[in-house]
Amino acid sequence: MQIAIIGLGKMGGNMVKRLLGGGHKVVAYDRDAAVVERLVKEGATGASSLEDLVKKLEAPRAAWVMVPAGGPTEDTINKLASLMSENDIIIDGGNSNFRDSIRRSAELEKKKLRFLDAGTSGGIWGLQNGYSLMVGGSESAFKHCEPALTTLAPTNGLGYFGKAGAGHFCKMVHNGIEYAMMQSYAEGFELMRATDYGYDLRQVTRVWNNGSVVRSWLCELAERAFNKDPDLKDLKPYVEDSGEGRWTVNEGVAHAVPVPTIAAALFARFTSRQDNSFAMRVLAALRNEFGGHAVKKA
Repeated sequence: MQIAIIGLGKMGGNMVKRLLGGGHKVVAYDRDAAVVERLVKEGATGASSLEDLVKKLEAPRAAWVMVPAGGPTEDTINKLASLMSENDIIIDGGNSNFRDSIRRSAELEKKKLRFLDAGTSGGIWGLQNGYSLMVGGSESAFKHCEPALTTLAPTNGLGYFGKAGAGHFCKMVHNGIEYAMMQSYAEGFELMRATDYGYDLRQVTRVWNNGSVVRSWLCELAERAFNKDPDLKDLKPYVEDSGEGRWTVNEGVAHAVPVPTIAAALFARFTSRQDNSFAMRVLAALRNEFGGHAVKKA
């Protein structure tokens, strides 16, 4: 089938390549013309603007938006909506808030446009391994785009979950779980380094990745990281969060569902950004005041 990809970064560019490899026709657009030109050399049809992209698509048009969540996604979808025709399809494959997807679907429906929210997991490895796709929105749009979605996903890695927002809600929870899993590995590895056993974490992860109940792709990536830099000495202990962990915790509160492990993992990321935590200084001061415990001066 023919489909457009808008946003040719680390994931979008590889998605174009995977679609081309599956025999699909891809119209590619990015604000960086050089990136577009590189993919044209691999078989894509380049577009110089969103207007040009829409002109090069056959009805019913299908355009996949793969730009940063928030303002860039909002602006791109609004622009596409002003250019597209009745029954055309807009797909948001970024990490948008599911509530935004519900709103966008309703707004586009008034214009007789179809919308899909496609939670997409796979990162930079998606070209090789495929992308896990969690899709919500118009069922007719899903069926129309299913050939391309099937190419993007590995076997059994594609799911349609129903009405708008369902795809991005599923991806939100997925990323919340990811926070907790990563935090568990991080704490365990730090504990092992704190002992006098002299663990080589390259060996530990290799063993765990073969037959262990805690083996996983994340553990494989940990093994890869330790093989590159056993002490991770070139990294700063600073971890960002892209929003999904916060949203997962918020939804836990909204539905009165306890998510303490995910919440703790989120808060650990906040702690990682503090060079000189005021809270920790308060703790030191209080211990000194009530018990005369020694403190270290700055």
